[in-house]
Amino acid sequence: MRVLLVAGARPNFMKVAPILEALHARRSGFPVQPLLVHTGQHYDTQMSDNFFRDLGMQMPDIHLGVGSGSHAEQTARVMVAFENTCIEHKPACVVVVGDVNSTLACAISAKKLGIQVAHVEAGLRSFDMNMPEEINRLCTDAISDFLFTTDQLAGENLVAEGCSIERIYFVGNTMIDSLQKHLHRALSVSLPFGLAAGKYALLTLHRPSNVDDPVGLQHLLGAINGLAEHIPVVFPVHPRTAQRMAKIRLHEDVRVIEPLGYLAFLGLMAQARMVLTDSGGIQEETTVLNIPCLTLRNNTERPITCKQGTNTVVGTDPSNILRSALQVLAAPLLQTHIPEKWDGHAGERIADVLLDWLSLNPAVTVPQHLEQSPQ
Repeated sequence: MRVLLVAGARPNFMKVAPILEALHARRSGFPVQPLLVHTGQHYDTQMSDNFFRDLGMQMPDIHLGVGSGSHAEQTARVMVAFENTCIEHKPACVVVVGDVNSTLACAISAKKLGIQVAHVEAGLRSFDMNMPEEINRLCTDAISDFLFTTDQLAGENLVAEGCSIERIYFVGNTMIDSLQKHLHRALSVSLPFGLAAGKYALLTLHRPSNVDDPVGLQHLLGAINGLAEHIPVVFPVHPRTAQRMAKIRLHEDVRVIEPLGYLAFLGLMAQARMVLTDSGGIQEETTVLNIPCLTLRNNTERPITCKQGTNTVVGTDPSNILRSALQVLAAPLLQTHIPEKWDGHAGERIADVLLDWLSLNPAVTVPQHLEQSPQ
């Protein structure tokens, strides 16, 4: 009974790893064969291999190697390649995570072949249709058979959209499973530049809306230059972002470094005084780590991190960013609440749901029409 678990980009690895581990741990009591599929949506050998090693993951069983491209090109290439993978391996279920193009593409291909689809991180909503990820989330949830949510707010979103309650499973956050498992090792990684814990800020920027417009990027980094007058800022920069900021002058205390592996970045984040980011997952990780997080966007699909955690959505106005950052520096650290079921066992709960379903529905483990090529 095969289950295909799909990872399309590096953040997906942290979400898939606990599910893969839990399914392997249950193999002695149930005839399940989990296979890891890497679509290659975001891929470079050094970074990807480092993530597998840091997370203690097996190398992918299947690598589609689709590469980059426009949203349409990339989604189409993943759909074609993954359809062939499903026809070859005949899985009972496909598990997709997050909101990248691979998530939607693999969900569509599997569903059209009559394969059950499980979406991990279902129900997250920014309510901003200008975000490509929001379109991916909505479409994936609409066709998924299992909707695994990270928090109660996500479940409420799904119910409001008409999803039947029988499809929704509140399981917790697999990204936090990975964080809790590897935090001790991450803290043993040396900090760059001889920095001391709590004496620097951490910045990440990757969203096209923030980095593709040279003027907008310059304004954002102007706020960061202002912050660097008060505290060093460590900035791991993706090559794509680096190209766009090549002509922007940075303060000497904005310490630009290359992208980091999972453990090195987690250790850097866990010891920062604050984090400024446009990432989604980092909003969740900082909540659990009790690190103040300023989200450089106008909305978030993870409002639980604002309600219970350390996250504040500050937008992209430079003056507001700098003012908010200086307020964080001036304020004492406050202990926040960790959301319900962010306890390190979400992957186990997902595995249990899937295996319970497989044990009750053995007839669907090889959809009949997968024995034939699609018309």
